[in-house]
Amino acid sequence: MLRIDKYSRILCIILAVILCCSLMAGCGSVSGDHTITLTIWHVYGEQAYSPLNDLIDEFNVTVGVQKGINVKATKVSDTNTLHEAVLESEAGGPGTEDLPDIFVAYPKTVLAMQDSEKLVDFNDYLTEEEKSSFIEDFISEGMINGRLTVLPVAKSTEVLFVNKTIFDRFSEESGITLDDLGTWEGLFQAAEKYHEMTGKPFLADDYLFNYFQLGLASRGGSLFSDNGIVMDSEFEKIWNPLAGTAIDGGIWLGSGYASEALRTGDAVVSFASSAGVLYYSDTVTYEDNTTEDLDLISLPCPVYEGGEKLAMNRGAGLCLLKTNTEREEAAMTFLRWLLEPDRNVQFVTKAGYMPVTQEGFSDYLPDAVSTLESPRYKSLYKTFMDMQKEYRFYTPPQVNYYLDKETLFEKNIRQILAEEAVNISDSGDSTASGTDAAGSRDKEIESARTTAFERLKSVME
Repeated sequence: MLRIDKYSRILCIILAVILCCSLMAGCGSVSGDHTITLTIWHVYGEQAYSPLNDLIDEFNVTVGVQKGINVKATKVSDTNTLHEAVLESEAGGPGTEDLPDIFVAYPKTVLAMQDSEKLVDFNDYLTEEEKSSFIEDFISEGMINGRLTVLPVAKSTEVLFVNKTIFDRFSEESGITLDDLGTWEGLFQAAEKYHEMTGKPFLADDYLFNYFQLGLASRGGSLFSDNGIVMDSEFEKIWNPLAGTAIDGGIWLGSGYASEALRTGDAVVSFASSAGVLYYSDTVTYEDNTTEDLDLISLPCPVYEGGEKLAMNRGAGLCLLKTNTEREEAAMTFLRWLLEPDRNVQFVTKAGYMPVTQEGFSDYLPDAVSTLESPRYKSLYKTFMDMQKEYRFYTPPQVNYYLDKETLFEKNIRQILAEEAVNISDSGDSTASGTDAAGSRDKEIESARTTAFERLKSVME
């Protein structure tokens, strides 16, 4: 009996130690005795493959296990779809989903919400030191009505993508070099020369609205007023070269994204979101079904001669839904983990974005780029590093009409320019030749771009 009691006491001690260890392991969790499951909607990849989903899995089996936190991606889509989904969920109603704990959004989404007070102000959780670690242009974009409601996690900008295969042939024949594409003036001259030589467009531009707001801002002006966009004499100064080149045939005015124009050989250069690098083809497929390799390189955003070096501040951030302190702190644990400079660089270089911290750019990105296997990604990240040193990232103003005006502008400008281009082609003087023909066409183009300007201005008023 004594022997049994002794063994019983030993067994009790062992069980107590095991129980104590279990409790100690639980002391590091946010909740202490249960796992908090956080939901997230994002845009980084697809459900089948996503670099962010990979990191979420890594978090869940490491820090998540230790802290009692599980993050679950319940929707992976594009920013436009998420924008609508967030607004629908906030409005509520039959069949709508609840807002997730964390979701990707642009500032325009927050501005369009019925009540942005539903979102956490990250100022309540981040120290001044943590906030100062971000690139200023990136974190300042998320300040809306005095509250930091959009936290940067991966940023993009707009760059020139060049089909170097075709450009090298053109350069050899024309003498135009890649350096000439560093300014808008040089880019338009190259487009006019290419069209003259081949009869084809040279440039495809995904974001003409951004061309104008960047151009005006770089020259000390603004596209925006309190009541709407301003199409004045300063606007016309940057309208004329673009519109003239487009009407003459040097700029692709088709529907769809610029990546498609490069895939079909309908353009040689695109001005587009850097995040779109993923969608460019490896080959050009011409109308006659012949193909050739597409050697894609990136160049910084063109600037106006004498203007400031500005580039668009693109890429959505993360918003955090107000719930309770326990859930919010759990979410901040995940976000801080995700934003650690080395991990942030690991994430963005797989997704085609820029890191968001100074340390990420300076200390981790160069080494990460050296390990990239894709030449086009190497070129893009070299462009990122050059731009981060030399450019300022421009953030559009937080005006309530921004989204409506942007949509209206993009919807109409290509159609108007394309219609005026057709009018020029139809009205050409087939009997004129030489200098007279060139002079006549120049006058027609000047008249057409003026007409197009008045038409667009009328639409935008």
